Parts: sequence; structure tokens; C-alpha cells
Amino acid sequence: MSVSAGGDTRPGASGSLARRHGWVVVLAAGVVLFVVVERTLVATGNPNFVPSALLLGAAIVPASFIAFVYGRRLPYDVDAATIGISALVGGVVGTVVAGLLEYDVQRSFGFVPMAGVGLIEETSKLLVPVLVLIFAAGYRTRADGLLIGVAAGAGFAALETMGYAFTTLVQSHGSVTATVDVLLLRGIMSPAAHMAWTGITATALYAAAESGWAARRTWMSVGAFVLAVALHTAWDSAPSLVWTAVVAVVSLVALGWTVHRTAVDVRARAQAPTPAPRVRPDA
Repeated sequence: MSVSAGGDTRPGASGSLARRHGWVVVLAAGVVLFVVVERTLVATGNPNFVPSALLLGAAIVPASFIAFVYGRRLPYDVDAATIGISALVGGVVGTVVAGLLEYDVQRSFGFVPMAGVGLIEETSKLLVPVLVLIFAAGYRTRADGLLIGVAAGAGFAALETMGYAFTTLVQSHGSVTATVDVLLLRGIMSPAAHMAWTGITATALYAAAESGWAARRTWMSVGAFVLAVALHTAWDSAPSLVWTAVVAVVSLVALGWTVHRTAVDVRARAQAPTPAPRVRPDA
């Protein structure tokens, strides 16, 4: 029998506590590793440490947020391998498809409207969650959609941040300070951007699949996608950091509401009475 904080002596309580707060360990370990690499890079000037610094700086917060979402009290069926694959493949596929489509639009029309960027990127990030939904029959609950969507958004956010940071490093002629500023700002804001938007959309999509594509759930998934595109467009069109912060708050509130509704739905189904078995009249 294990003992957890608050005097909880239920079996597995300490494991549940570790799961809920595991994100703190991920965040702390990542920060320590990043500081060590960054300080070594500054002290030695050795460019071999640049890839490690970019990877750690871009991935710390997204990885921590995945661990945070996983720690919520929801019945996830998704295993660690699927989460990792969703983040890695979702990030690579999402950024490549989005980059190609945005390049084609810009080449054809001379520019890419902000709404077009939001539409392209939100669609690209959904490719892996949709593939998991189609080919992994065991992952069809809205809770699974939430976790897979957040993971895909995390991979996209991390790779995009690495790209921006590398561009800043080149354009600033090797300024580590400017590069770290980009990593910190984009890393801190990532849960309120790509991760929140894809998490909201994937949750609604998986809820529609779980319901057998009932009309109400299907239209709700369409509405969630439209909301994600609108928030993405507002983020990209933000005239100031204050406006970006407002969009970030709205995005996090929407994600929090999604998590809350998912938990409420799970509890409601768990508490629903089991139908009594039918008895034939001639039995």
C-alpha cells in the first residue's frame, strides 16, 4: 500500500501523484540541461553546441506541457510511443506540408493572407491525428484526441521555434543572447498557440468519431476547427505583444474548457446506470 500527499493511502496513489506532477520534473531537467549547454556554448564558442541548444530550448516547454496534459485525471489509452510518434511525425509532417503549401500560395499570388496561413497550418497539424484516428482503432476517445492533438501541436511548435531561432542566430551574426530570447519567448508562448489550437480541434474530432459521427458532434468539430483558425489568424495579425497575450489567454481558456468538458463527459458516462438485461417473455 502506498502513501501519497494529503494522507491518501489508496493503492497507486503515489503513482497518480507522480503522474500529475511529472511535468515539473520534465521542465526542471530540461532547464538544467539547456543552461549547461548554453553556458558551455558561450564559454567555448564551439558551434557544435548550437544544435543541442536549439533543440533543448525549443522542446523544453512543449515536452513539459505534454506531460502536464497527460497528468490530468482523464482515461487516456494512448501509450508513450504513440505520443512520441505523434509529436515527432506530426511536427515534421505539419511543418513540411505547411511550408510547401504556403510557398505555393505565395508563388501563385505573391503573398499569403494571414487567414490562409492559419488555415494551412491548422490543417497540416491535423494530418497525424487524423491518421491515428483512422489506423489506430484503439484510440478513439475524446481524451485520446486531446493528448494526440497536443503532442502534434507540440512537435510543430518545437520545430518552428528551432527554425526561427536558427534564422535569428544567422541574421544576428552569431548572437547567443538574441537567439536565447527567441527560444524563451516562443517556448513560453507555445502552449497557448499551436498546442492549444490542435488540442482543441483534435478533441472535437475524436469526440465526433466516438459518437459515431453524430450530426451535433460533427458540426462541433467543424466549429472547433474554425475557432482554431480564427485564433491562429488573430495571433499572426497581432499588432502588439499585448494583443498576442490576449489571444494567448483566450486560447488557454478554450483549451481548459475543452479539458473540463472532457472530464465531465467521462464522469457522466462512468456514473450512468448499466441497463438491465432484457428478459424474453417466454423465458
